[in-house]
Amino acid sequence: MKIRRLIVMFLAVALIFAPQFVNTSNAAGTYSARLISPTAGQVLHPGQNVKVQWTSVLPHMDLNGCEAEVWLSLDGGRSFTMCITPILDPKAQFFYWTVPNLTTNAAVLDIRFGCEGWYPESFAPQPSSTFVIAKTAASH
Repeated sequence: MKIRRLIVMFLAVALIFAPQFVNTSNAAGTYSARLISPTAGQVLHPGQNVKVQWTSVLPHMDLNGCEAEVWLSLDGGRSFTMCITPILDPKAQFFYWTVPNLTTNAAVLDIRFGCEGWYPESFAPQPSSTFVIAKTAASH
């Protein structure tokens, strides 16, 4: 009988202190990003080296173990199938990208942020900055 009371008391104490151990990263702020370049309607050409630049608001937390990535959509943001960066420092605000030979009138970038085990992968697609990847001169 004493063991049953001990287990009940242990569970009650655990439930009292459990909120302290729950991931509270949402309370520390939220993530958002805004693309600066390429700009809406800009025409890029395969092989061109482009500075992709953005601003972001990161949650107020220790960023150890956190990362950022940029993904490309060729269908106006319906699907993001290609990661175009290596893993970036979450404080990064730009990288240089060699435009692939993938023609589209509806390229959209998604600037993602996350921390393994601490902050969920968060998406920041930029459909208001849709740009064009033109055909190469040889493919006309």
